[in-house]
Amino acid sequence: MPPTAAPAERTAPRTAGAPGSGPRAPRRALAACVLLLAALLLLMVVRLPWAGDLGMHAAVLERLRADPLHPGNPLVRADTSSPYYSPWALLLALAASVTGWSTFTVLRLGGLAGLALLGTGIAAFVRTFTRAWAAVPLALLCVLFLHGVRLFAWSGFPGLVSLSLTLAYPSTLALGLAFHLWALLRGALAAGRGPARFLALGLLLACVLLVHQFTGAVAVLGATAILLGTRPWPPAAVWVRVGVAAVPAVAVLACWPYYSFFSLPGAGGLDDIHRPLYDHLATKFGLAALGVPALAARWWRDRRDPLVLFCGLGLLVFAAGGLAGHQAWGRILPAALLPAQLALAVEIADGAHRRLRAALVPLTAAALLAGAWTQAGALSYVLRPAALPPPLRRVHTIALWPRFDWAARAMPRGATVMTDNYYALRTVPAYGPYTVAPAYPDVFLRDEQRRRDATRRYFSPAASRAERLGILKEFGARWVLQRNGGPGLPPDDPALRTAARGPGGFVLSEVVAS
Repeated sequence: MPPTAAPAERTAPRTAGAPGSGPRAPRRALAACVLLLAALLLLMVVRLPWAGDLGMHAAVLERLRADPLHPGNPLVRADTSSPYYSPWALLLALAASVTGWSTFTVLRLGGLAGLALLGTGIAAFVRTFTRAWAAVPLALLCVLFLHGVRLFAWSGFPGLVSLSLTLAYPSTLALGLAFHLWALLRGALAAGRGPARFLALGLLLACVLLVHQFTGAVAVLGATAILLGTRPWPPAAVWVRVGVAAVPAVAVLACWPYYSFFSLPGAGGLDDIHRPLYDHLATKFGLAALGVPALAARWWRDRRDPLVLFCGLGLLVFAAGGLAGHQAWGRILPAALLPAQLALAVEIADGAHRRLRAALVPLTAAALLAGAWTQAGALSYVLRPAALPPPLRRVHTIALWPRFDWAARAMPRGATVMTDNYYALRTVPAYGPYTVAPAYPDVFLRDEQRRRDATRRYFSPAASRAERLGILKEFGARWVLQRNGGPGLPPDDPALRTAARGPGGFVLSEVVAS
């Protein structure tokens, strides 16, 4: 019969896994891989590749720099709150204001901080399970590469390509803080820390939730799994400390002045954009399934293993979101992937089942190579095509977005521009201007649909000149960004003056009459 309980996680390493022992070649290979990846990610911080929501986060800093007390909507000229106004964004904006550094310089520093917290957080959390020398580098490799053979990037999912594109996002910093939270919580439970430590952990969890709400949900599931998986079962005093620590944490969330945190769970409109999280699961995340045997081995030893509970809770919420049609719940998926990846690394480095380890080592090596090849296109973000080895030039990757800094330089900060271009909507606000319609769903913008409808009407071939001029006047749009020859007022219309021309046939026009 399998055991129903297990002693507390051992803290002393096994002899085979102790530092300074074991074959030198694998140790050197692992160390070299981690160092090369660290160097690559540092280059990503400098390069700051743009293919996603970077413009939104830059726009947030622009608004906070302009008015830290009443920044308004980050994308459109409207007096609304925004969940993007987090403590981290406020800190970065204040740093930019004090130093005079550009928004993108501060974002790079934020990316560096997020990368450091993520790497040290993974290491700290893994070391609460084992001191085996290989566990941390293996965990880092598994987190970066064990996803799937279909390229996928989304904030909060720390695959190599995804992380390269989201280093400066709040989600990266929040995930790093979450790992440190879990490590500190396991340490506090093991050492029997007093109320002060739990109060600090509660405030740290509140900070993670404010910085990135989806990653905060992952952090909550991880903390829950750690509490439920503690051996021996925590005494009543510990649960009292947890309850007391929750009070100031909830108070911070309730009193945060930049947006109403507790109005977010009931807000709709986010499910459509999250539908891809439930598509092609096997090819996007199938490599992480190698962690299932490791989780099974841990479950066999301990029915309340925290990594097993963490993964189970994540899968439960993810499945519930799919069944209920709440695809936004798919953002909880890292709560299932990360425990599987970490369990695999720990089991290979310090597992009790030698046969399982012997089987997992070659399979994991092959899976890591497959994942690395799938994401090898990330090298193109920091190297010129001619510098890439010929085979890597054909590897698919996520293309970087065109930039519209040439247009932003011609407009004053705070100006409103009419455009319907997918990339312009998502990049122009990064430099200070507003757009008429927001690029992303906004739960606090009540006239969001009216703005989208007005933009569609303006660029409709059936719209009259008078109707287009009326729309520009209604939303205070003094600039128009469109492709030459496309729908809308032509650039040579008497109401417009050509201000700048950019790549791809784009023309920026100033509205001189309405």
